[in-house]
Amino acid sequence: MWDDAFPSFLIGLREGLEAGLIVSILVATLVRAGARSRLPQVWTGVLAAIALALSFGAVLTFTAASLSATAQEAFGGTLSVIAVAFVTAMVFWMRRSAPSLSGEIKDKVTGALGMGAGVLVATSFLAVGREGLETALFLWTTAQAAGESAGPLTGAAIGLVLAAALCWGLYRRVLRINLTKFFTATGAVLIVIAAGVLGYGLRDLQEGGVLPGRTSYAFDLSGSVDAGAWYSTLVQGVLNLTPAMTVLQVLGYGGYLAVVMTLFVRGVRDTAPRRVPTGVPTRVGTETAESAEAPDATDASAATEAGEATEAGEATEAGEAGLPAVQPTQAPRRRPAWLAPVAIVTVPALIAGGAIVLGRPKPAAAETVAVSDKECGKGFSAPKPGRQTFQMHNTGDKTSEVYLVDPATNAVYGEVEGLAPGTTRALVATVAGGTYAWRCVPSSGPAVTSKAVRVSGGGTTQAVVPVSEQDLSGPLRQYRSYVDKGLATLVGQTRTLAADIKGGHLGKARADWLTAHLTYSSLGAAYGTFEDFDQKINGRADGLPDGVHDKDFAGFHRVEYGLWHGESAASLTAPAQQLATEVEGLRKAFPHQDFDPSDLPLRAHEILENTLQFELTGDTDEGSGTNLATADANLAGTRELLTVLRPLLTTRAPHLLPTVDADVARLQTLLDAARHGSTWTPVAQLGATVRAQVSGATGQLLEDLSPVPDLLEIRKSA
Repeated sequence: MWDDAFPSFLIGLREGLEAGLIVSILVATLVRAGARSRLPQVWTGVLAAIALALSFGAVLTFTAASLSATAQEAFGGTLSVIAVAFVTAMVFWMRRSAPSLSGEIKDKVTGALGMGAGVLVATSFLAVGREGLETALFLWTTAQAAGESAGPLTGAAIGLVLAAALCWGLYRRVLRINLTKFFTATGAVLIVIAAGVLGYGLRDLQEGGVLPGRTSYAFDLSGSVDAGAWYSTLVQGVLNLTPAMTVLQVLGYGGYLAVVMTLFVRGVRDTAPRRVPTGVPTRVGTETAESAEAPDATDASAATEAGEATEAGEATEAGEAGLPAVQPTQAPRRRPAWLAPVAIVTVPALIAGGAIVLGRPKPAAAETVAVSDKECGKGFSAPKPGRQTFQMHNTGDKTSEVYLVDPATNAVYGEVEGLAPGTTRALVATVAGGTYAWRCVPSSGPAVTSKAVRVSGGGTTQAVVPVSEQDLSGPLRQYRSYVDKGLATLVGQTRTLAADIKGGHLGKARADWLTAHLTYSSLGAAYGTFEDFDQKINGRADGLPDGVHDKDFAGFHRVEYGLWHGESAASLTAPAQQLATEVEGLRKAFPHQDFDPSDLPLRAHEILENTLQFELTGDTDEGSGTNLATADANLAGTRELLTVLRPLLTTRAPHLLPTVDADVARLQTLLDAARHGSTWTPVAQLGATVRAQVSGATGQLLEDLSPVPDLLEIRKSA
């Protein structure tokens, strides 16, 4: 967790020390001025600043949580860029202000003492509040980048506690550190971290559709970099550098780092203290050059003064410093001491709560819409823009499919499938500017479409252009042709395998077994169409009473078990011949089998789902150690399937295919690394990191393919 905690630890330490020094100087100045009674006003301002920072963090967290996934990406990216701007400004301001910080704060306190309690509260509030808001914003963005909050919050807490301890030590004169050098060193590190936050923010803006270039990668090292190693985790957590980065991320990261670091280093050189000959009484303001020259003169000046102050000498020192004397006067009637602190905490919390409530989308009252085979959409009126819930009530006597559509294009905004007579189900859809109508498609009889209504305003919303059986007929013909050719090839390969075994050439049989099995594995989208043939050709021993020794265990895996477990050619001749016979039977039956067009979009996801479940777990390895070869064949089948579906997907989800193509290439690179000529690394022999990389790349491809079945679902129309 330290890799995620370190950036937050550094910001907590630096911002906490900065705010703590300001508070120390305020307290020390009041003590020396003999105004200890005014200390509660300082703490009230500090408390107000803390309450404001916590409230700001709550608003960021809960407001973002109510946004859609795309909007969250855009929101997070925007705040990341803002956080980088704040941190950059803070780094430069503190580098410039550290030497004179003590004097500036003293001047403000001196003025505040003469102007009343409200001004002193405001002085401490403004002094600490800026650091609090910067800390809250930076913590939120680093938590977003890390994908979790425990690490960043832990790091920040440790940094703040350490900062408080340092400030107390400085105040009590236990510690003396060179603050100018400290803020310079941490400033340089923060610039590097901020460059990573900027890169992460730009990626978020690309994911949210605000910036282009989402799939334009400057480099992709995910196939060669061990993303699970400690050093990779540390680099990604601290610097936000990932194995794959887009061109825009690299340009933003490199450009920010080059420009800002150059200006920062140049500024450090320009403001380096010049040494003045010892003993020359040159005056700088009210201080001697000797005191101005020494770096430690600015280190914990408040602490030094506070330590030197004694209760007996406070009034005298205050007079010598020119601070206003506090004259004893009759105390006016005072409000309870707890009232101001409670109000200070309560007001920001109430404001934050109001912002969270107002920032969340208000659930609209559900509108009940009647559905039947005679009348569709009764009770439907123009809805307001935003996320709406419609209660669909079937008043007819037939089960119906119900769609909220754009009647001009038939694009679907929402749907309820299988709405039985007399039942009510909710349909949730986002309504924007456009034309809307209900389409009811009963289990028998014609579809019924309601009267269209027009909605004004509300921006835009995503709709799915429906797919018909006719739309899928072309891709289906192409894929059937692919499978038919593959089966013709497979017939010859299994015959060769059977001949090898019958002739006792078991070494050659092992190579020919793999060739034939990979051909079959590349036909994944047709498994459902093969009916009982699939179990006979590629069935597993799982579930059989006697496992691999069961009489019903047959097909490729039965032959594999025998070839790699020392069975004789005589014992394998019958299983190999049976395999060849079943493949020939499938080849003859396939042209007459019913290939459901809706299977094509569904298989785009299911092929690799089976790969992740069986091949990448080693569950189907009966001794050959070629599960990764099978995964490679499954990937080839997925690629072929996407080729025939590409025209339909391009018009419905133009951003999907580039992402999927990048995922396929990443997984292919990982699988190629496990191939060594005609042999493959067994899954069981993969290192934990490589195995996690392959599974992770497959899982990511599965996630990006998951919208395909919904995008290409066959929907009935009028």
